[in-house]
Amino acid sequence: MIIDSHAHIGRILFFNLPVRHVLYSMEKYGVAFSLVSNIESTEYYQEGKHLPRLFQKSQYRVLKRTLRAVKKHPDKLGALMWLKIESELPDEKFCRLIEKNRRYIYGIKLHPYRSETAPDIARLKPVYDLARRFDLPVVAHTGNIEQASTRHLFNAAKENPNVNFVAVHMDLDSDNKEAIDLIAQLPNLYGDTTWVPLKSTLYAIEKCGSEKILFGTDNPIDGKDTLLVNKAGQRALSQEYFNEFKTMVSAEDYENIMYKNAERLFKIRLSGE
Repeated sequence: MIIDSHAHIGRILFFNLPVRHVLYSMEKYGVAFSLVSNIESTEYYQEGKHLPRLFQKSQYRVLKRTLRAVKKHPDKLGALMWLKIESELPDEKFCRLIEKNRRYIYGIKLHPYRSETAPDIARLKPVYDLARRFDLPVVAHTGNIEQASTRHLFNAAKENPNVNFVAVHMDLDSDNKEAIDLIAQLPNLYGDTTWVPLKSTLYAIEKCGSEKILFGTDNPIDGKDTLLVNKAGQRALSQEYFNEFKTMVSAEDYENIMYKNAERLFKIRLSGE
């Protein structure tokens, strides 16, 4: 079985990630369940450039749109609610929406790169209070800019030991070593494999243990066949995890990373189990 802990939906500027592409690829490439966050909570479309006001949506509105999508496919999709951590904080209206729909919500998504806001600043205490209140893991993009480095997420995880955190990408566009070394130091800090080379995941298994790493893809960022090929037409990294990875690690390590850790961390219960 495969659970994708990091997929997307939504439409903004030059990105169009429809739900039908997620479902198509899941069926075609054997993914049982995907956790999706909605890119429409983006605050910066590139470094130093705010998304124009015309395209901005409140996180409340984005969560409602996300919930509409996952409620149609609750056996296939779960919601990660993307918070706009530069411009908004959770209020009681937002919390009431969570309470009403908690069964469809599996975690909180932060994007320190798309919000240009470090996750360890004091102003975000209400976000981690929210995570505790609803018993939700916090999933955060890491890499690209200083505010998004895993070290900042490490600080947030250390300050909030009763909240679980996932460092998505384990510092994108790096050798991943510093991120993995940090993940190994805290029991409540995990990593995911989105755009992470196999050699880094093998190091993570050695350094952290396979129970600290989750499979993720960013599907369908490169189109409906993101899990097969990238935009350049090259074989997708996901294919290496689906195939070669099985021969490089034990069955237990493979199952931990490809689905068991996600089941445990996000409390995913698939029908038929």
